[in-house]
Amino acid sequence: MPTAVDTQREDPLVGYLFALDIQGVVTGYFTECSGIGSETEVAEQKVVNEKGVQIVLKVPGRLKWGDITLKRGLTSNMDLWEWRKMVEDGNVKEARKNGTITMFDQSLTPKAKWEFKNAWPSKISGPNPKSDGNDIQVEEITIVHEYISRVKV
Repeated sequence: MPTAVDTQREDPLVGYLFALDIQGVVTGYFTECSGIGSETEVAEQKVVNEKGVQIVLKVPGRLKWGDITLKRGLTSNMDLWEWRKMVEDGNVKEARKNGTITMFDQSLTPKAKWEFKNAWPSKISGPNPKSDGNDIQVEEITIVHEYISRVKV
């Protein structure tokens, strides 16, 4: 049984709201955010060591970044749909944007921030309304990018 409370620990951050900023303009606030991060693929190389034993070396392969998915209640704001339309019209070069995602806590204090580069929306989807439902209608956007990093808030 613990005899003392650790007052030096830092509690994990709690995400309440996420702001999407594209080229310096906040384009929306979201209640869900996933896919932030990077991954290095693992390449396996089969070799024979000096004793004649076959071993598998695991070496770093290609670097890749996750697709960012953001969800929010449907609003009248059309910014994300207009951004996606640029890609649909074949204007991907113009659609590529830099931006940030800022995570806020329940008191709306910024707690974490990520910057991404050369991003464009690969998917957008609207609500699935039912005439007999009372559900909040949700829209979702998937953003692909070529770099992301966490930065100091």
